[in-house]
Amino acid sequence: MTYIKDIKILSSLEKIYDSDKMPDVEYKGFSMLKNEKKSFQLAIEATEDCKADLVCESTVKGIRTYTVEHIKSDFPMWKKGADDYYRFSESGYYPDLLLPADGKINIKKGITVVWLEIDAALNDTGSHRISLTVADKRADIDIEIIDAELDFRDFIYTCWFHTDCLMSYYGFDAFSDEYWRVTENFLKTAAEYGMNCVLTPIFTPPLDTAVGGERPTVQLVDITLSGGKYSFNFDKLTRWIEMAHRCGISYFEFSHFFTQWGAKKAPKIMATVDGEYKKLFGWKTKAMSKAYKEFLAAFSAELKGYIEERGLRNNVIIHVSDEPNASMMFSYKRAARYIRQLFEGYIVMDALSDYKFYKKGIVTNPIPANDHIDKFIGNVDNLWVYYCSAQKNHCVSNRFFCNDSVRTRVIGYQMFKFDIRGFLQWGYNFYYKKFSKGLVNPYEVTDAGKEFPSGDSFIVYPAENGTAHHSLRLKVFFDALQDMAALNTLETLTDKKTCLSIIEENGKHCITFREYPHNGEWLLATREAVNAAIKVNKN
Repeated sequence: MTYIKDIKILSSLEKIYDSDKMPDVEYKGFSMLKNEKKSFQLAIEATEDCKADLVCESTVKGIRTYTVEHIKSDFPMWKKGADDYYRFSESGYYPDLLLPADGKINIKKGITVVWLEIDAALNDTGSHRISLTVADKRADIDIEIIDAELDFRDFIYTCWFHTDCLMSYYGFDAFSDEYWRVTENFLKTAAEYGMNCVLTPIFTPPLDTAVGGERPTVQLVDITLSGGKYSFNFDKLTRWIEMAHRCGISYFEFSHFFTQWGAKKAPKIMATVDGEYKKLFGWKTKAMSKAYKEFLAAFSAELKGYIEERGLRNNVIIHVSDEPNASMMFSYKRAARYIRQLFEGYIVMDALSDYKFYKKGIVTNPIPANDHIDKFIGNVDNLWVYYCSAQKNHCVSNRFFCNDSVRTRVIGYQMFKFDIRGFLQWGYNFYYKKFSKGLVNPYEVTDAGKEFPSGDSFIVYPAENGTAHHSLRLKVFFDALQDMAALNTLETLTDKKTCLSIIEENGKHCITFREYPHNGEWLLATREAVNAAIKVNKN
C-alpha cells in the first residue's frame, strides 16, 4: 500500500509552507544557456509519513537533488513600516535549508519538496526530458539547452564572508590547517553561486561590533613595531589570495579602515610591539589621531607596493566605514579624505544611502540601498546596489525567509535595466547575534537573536564536515544574476532597447527597484522570451 497521493513539478519560485496544499500550477519545462545552472522542484503529497525512492530517468547528467527543510524563524519580518508584500509575518518554520538527497526520500504527511538542480555545462545542447517517479506516480519536465552562453561581463558580487564565525562555530583557531580547509570549502560554494569578490580581513573587520566590544582576531597582515618603525608581513594575505583564486574569486575588498557607522575609531589591529604581541589600535584610538594616521601612511605604502607587484590594483576595493548617515558626515568626511589621499587611483567605496555624501564629493563610489537608489541612478558611473535588514518596504528585493522567491529574483532584471555594476550584501555566513555578542546555532536561531529578519544574516548553513549547506535563497539569487547575464548576452546580439522591450513587455510594465509584476509566471515567461530571442539572433 502506498501513501503517495500525488506528485507535481514546480518552478524554483514556489515556496511550499507546512500549511499549504498542493499548488494548482505545474511546471512543464524551461530552457537554459549552456553555462547555466537551473533548478526546479518536485512536490510530493502523502497521506502518512513514509520513505520512498525517487527515480530519475533522463539523458541529463549530474542532476543534484536536495530535500527542502523548514527552519525556525522567531523574527521573520519587521512589523512596523513593512509593506504588504510578504507571504507570512508570524514566527514559525519556513522552507530554506537544502540537504543533499540521494536514494530514498523521507516523506512526511502532507507535502514534502525535493529541489533538483541541473548544470548545463555537464550536458549536450538540445532537448532533454526528465521523468521523475515516486512509488506509482510519475511527472515529466522538458529541458532545452541553448547553444549560447551567459555573459556576466565585469559585474562584481560580494556577500560578506566572516571567517571568525566559522572559527567560533567549528572551534578551530585562526590560520590553523582546519581554518584554511573550511574557509576554502565555504568560499568555493560562494564562487559557484556567483560571488567573485571576497571581504578580505587585512585587519579584523570592524563590522556589526558593539562599541567597546571586539570580534575574534582574523587579521591577515602580521605587523611588527620595533624601535618606532613598522614592518609588515603579507604571507597570510598571499595564501588568502591564492586560495581565493583557486575558488574562482578575482576581486578583493579589504576590510574597513575605520569603525562602522561614522568612522570615529580605528579597527582592532594587533601587532608585535618590541617583542610583545598586543592590541595596537582599537576603540580607544580616535580615527584621526596622529598615531593611527602615521600607521596608515606606513601601512598603505607597503600594501600598495604589494598589490601592484601582483597586478591586483584594478581588482582591489578599499573601504572607509560602513553605512554612515547624515549625523556622521563630519567624521566620515575626514576619514574618507585621508584614505583617498593614501590610495589615490584606487577604487574607494562604501555602502550608504544619503545622496548628499556623493553630491558633496565626500564619497566618489557610493553603494546605495535599493530603497534609496533612485537619486543615484543616472548620476553615478559604475553604480552598485545593496540591501540588508532595513530594506523592508516599497516592495524592494530582499532575501528574507518570508519573502516570496519572486522578490528575491527580480533584482536581476532591475540591475540590468539600470546598468548596475555590482551588488553587496553583508551576510554570507554571519552566525553571531547582533553586534557580534555571541555565537548562535544557525539551524535554530536564524535572526541574530531576534534582531534581523531571518535570512538577512546568512545564506549558507555550516555542515558537519566543514562544508556549506545551501539555502534555496542562495540558488534563487544566483538565478537573478543569471537572468541579468542572459540579458547581457541578448544585448550583445541586439541592443538594450530590444532587451527592455522584452522585460517590460513593450511598455506594459515599468520595471524599477520598487515596481514590477509580483508573480512568478511573469518572471519565468520573461526569461523564456529572453532565451528565445537569444536563440533566434544567435543563428
